Amino acid sequence: MTDKPRVWISRPTFPGIVARLEPHFEVVAESEERAFNRSELAAKLAGQDAVIVGLKDRIGAAEIARAERLRIVANLAVGYDNIDLDALSAAGIAVSNTADVLNESVADFAWALMLGAARRLGAAERWLRAGHWQATEFKAWLGTDVGGCTLGILGMGRIGQAIARRAVGFGMPVLYHNRSQLPEAVELACHARHVDKAQLLRESDFLILTLPLTAQTRHAIGAAELALMKPSAMLVNVARGGIVDDAALVAALRERRLAGAALDVFEGEPALHPGLLQLDNAVLSPHIASASQGTRRAMTAVAVDNVLALFGHGPHAGKPPNILNPNVL
Repeated sequence: MTDKPRVWISRPTFPGIVARLEPHFEVVAESEERAFNRSELAAKLAGQDAVIVGLKDRIGAAEIARAERLRIVANLAVGYDNIDLDALSAAGIAVSNTADVLNESVADFAWALMLGAARRLGAAERWLRAGHWQATEFKAWLGTDVGGCTLGILGMGRIGQAIARRAVGFGMPVLYHNRSQLPEAVELACHARHVDKAQLLRESDFLILTLPLTAQTRHAIGAAELALMKPSAMLVNVARGGIVDDAALVAALRERRLAGAALDVFEGEPALHPGLLQLDNAVLSPHIASASQGTRRAMTAVAVDNVLALFGHGPHAGKPPNILNPNVL
């Protein structure tokens, strides 16, 4: 028997980083990726002092009902729509995320998606792999230049700002809409101008979504919003599925009321709206915007740091750096 506190990690991560927990905790890490149902998750949480989980682990009042020892849920993501923050706060359980360490990686990927959609890269590659390329045709596979076009960003947090800074090299004016206008110094650093949402939709040639998923932002882009956008515009979502009404988006793309879309996240993922798979003007990726070696290692390290700190260990002892509900400490 051990008197060390217990930590459960719901998915394979990086053993060398997780090893930092072992002097202080009894650590159990899952060796395979899998989804746990509600009763399985409740059983896994019972008897644990800390857990490190991912977005597919949905944790609320039912899942923590038997977790009498649980002190922290460290989420391997910036977003935490998989966690009922109010329920865990009421139970005195701290919740942390991995803010900041993935900003640049996600910004890079947003640009990769945008450029891929603009130049029809996904459809062109599928056509090539299918063996259709017999000769180069001067007017085949014409895409859209991004240089000089207007970049719109809905949700101007750290990731949105990182995306905006990259627009300078493409000579793109940047418009953004946010719950509150950014300080002038930040706007200047991002070369960005605050507008209302309707103007953002009307004037953007490329619109990138980087806002969190909440009850207020669900279907923030639906049929009415898509109708305001230019028929030549393209939509990029690296935020969360559910911010976009996927059915409305499919209809707009199919009817060419919107030129294209590039999506890393989806409603009900990993299930997809079947219409998306039939469209040649949609670039799709499986929620991998932060999936670089360096970033995923950094995310694991931040989660470990938060657990260590809550129990008085490591460089942040007593002051976990990414707590979302500090009132419970």
